Amino acid sequence: MRERLTFFVRRLPIKWKLMLGAAALIFLLFSTYNYAQYLVLKQWMMNQEKDKIQVNMAQLQDYFQEKSNRTDAFPIADSRLYIEKLMGKNQLVRILGKEGEILLTVTNHFDESWIPPKSVSVSELFDITHLEDHILVYRSPIVTAQMVGTIEVASNLETFDHFSQTLLWVMLIGGVLAVFISGISGLALARQFMRPIRRLASTIRSVKEKGLTARVSKIENGDELSNLAQLFNELMNQLETSFLQQKQFVEDASHELRTPITILEGHLSLLHRWGKSEPDVLDESLQASLQEVRRLKGIVQELITLTRVESNPLTENVEPVEIEPIIHETAKRCEVLHPDFEFIESTQSLKDVKLSISPLHLEQIMLIILDNAVKYSANNKRIEIEAVRLRNDVQVSVKDHGIGIPGADLPYVFDRFYRVNKARNREIAGTGLGLSIAKQFVHNYRGVMTIASEENSGTKVTISFPIHPNIE
Repeated sequence: MRERLTFFVRRLPIKWKLMLGAAALIFLLFSTYNYAQYLVLKQWMMNQEKDKIQVNMAQLQDYFQEKSNRTDAFPIADSRLYIEKLMGKNQLVRILGKEGEILLTVTNHFDESWIPPKSVSVSELFDITHLEDHILVYRSPIVTAQMVGTIEVASNLETFDHFSQTLLWVMLIGGVLAVFISGISGLALARQFMRPIRRLASTIRSVKEKGLTARVSKIENGDELSNLAQLFNELMNQLETSFLQQKQFVEDASHELRTPITILEGHLSLLHRWGKSEPDVLDESLQASLQEVRRLKGIVQELITLTRVESNPLTENVEPVEIEPIIHETAKRCEVLHPDFEFIESTQSLKDVKLSISPLHLEQIMLIILDNAVKYSANNKRIEIEAVRLRNDVQVSVKDHGIGIPGADLPYVFDRFYRVNKARNREIAGTGLGLSIAKQFVHNYRGVMTIASEENSGTKVTISFPIHPNIE
């Protein structure tokens, strides 16, 4: 039975679990509080009844002591009038002699047979139940100059029991109403709580059926579920962007690889048909084939480099190095390779500045940026390298005065294989992977890489790296 109940509860929808849980919690809290309150009130009322009967007993004791001191002989029967005035409804007062004989009995809606007479030498206070009646009994010895005996005072707690029972019923009914109201409120809150989750589930189903374009509608709750929906939308945006980039990458990679393969196939076919007997054709085809093989090798090598950079994030224990000499040496190497270009350096502010970066990686980043600046420069062969230290980071910029990049292409220049105006720039060597590799290197060192460009005016590439607070 217990296993079936557990299985049934597990299969309930979350909103019903929340409603039942809230109702059960309210029931336990309310029941515990009400029961404790009931016990406290009942005990307090019982103490009030005991105090009242003790007061009556004290008054009777004082009365008999006073009468015994005033007169030599005082008939017990003469005290009836005083006792009737003193006692309340549903009470009994009985005077017993030394041997336990009944000297006087006064009742008010109380059957004296309910309490058998009993002499005592020590006061006793207790409550008993006779049939359906709850009775509080107080016996106390009395010793005066004229008598020795026992005074019995009994009170029927009918009013007390009725009030206690009424209080108990009120609490029970209040508890049931509280549980009912809490259940309804819990169900309403659960529905409100589940609404964003249902939207999220519906969006996930839409994504499964229709693709990555579905989004969760805006939720204005401002709570954790709203944040969850916002995070889901951001995740879907990233997934959609990654999917489109992957699709673009496959298309571009297919295009980049198809071209050299097609050229190789054409030259091999040419060699097969005429190259065996035509030395000129053989030499030309071999040269072209070697060039395309080198191009394929370059593409594969850059893809391997990019994959390695993306899959191996840097650790924290990179030794700090001075970056100004690295930038200077890299610029000198490019100047040797391209003697017709003028490289203008302004890096004095980085003297003695250290960064936690691999010298090889910084050199590779600068080579990629400078190589692009050289490739896409037209008549103005001046390239400016500027480095400055800011408060918390270092910025290095490379500016050329070449053909520039159209504004529509700027958001995509870091995508793999992306080349601005491929038809026009096909004669320019390159695979379109250099900037992707450079940006990934910069990102691994928690840096930022940006490009600003104007068509036919030039391009400025800026990289910035944070300075670790422990590095001077």
